[in-house]
Amino acid sequence: MKNLIAFFEIPVTYFYQSVNFYQTILGVELMVAEYNNEKMACFVQDGQTVGTISYAPNFKPSEHGVLIHFNCEDIDRSIRQVMKQGGSIVIPRLKFKPMGNGILPYLLTLRAITLDFTLTNLCRKI
Repeated sequence: MKNLIAFFEIPVTYFYQSVNFYQTILGVELMVAEYNNEKMACFVQDGQTVGTISYAPNFKPSEHGVLIHFNCEDIDRSIRQVMKQGGSIVIPRLKFKPMGNGILPYLLTLRAITLDFTLTNLCRKI
């Protein structure tokens, strides 16, 4: 496994204003992708998506911070371990269409902490 953290997501309400904000303050150009009601602006480093600004109707920003996605070589094992520790599945395994190449996230909560485990090597440039 290369990095423990696969990528991060910053949920936003005002997508284009947020894209402009981050591009301006960081001096970078973000790749924008739109799929139905979802919008993503990707932070790309060395040809890889390392983070996104994300808008979806049910994905709201909060004072609780960004969503961090962890790399995981064996999702099923990690899920079993989280369940043994009292966590629960919030969103079942799914193919993440905006990335177009099969990211399979699980969102889990353990004492109100949201985690996501992503199969290694599936997060690539959009």
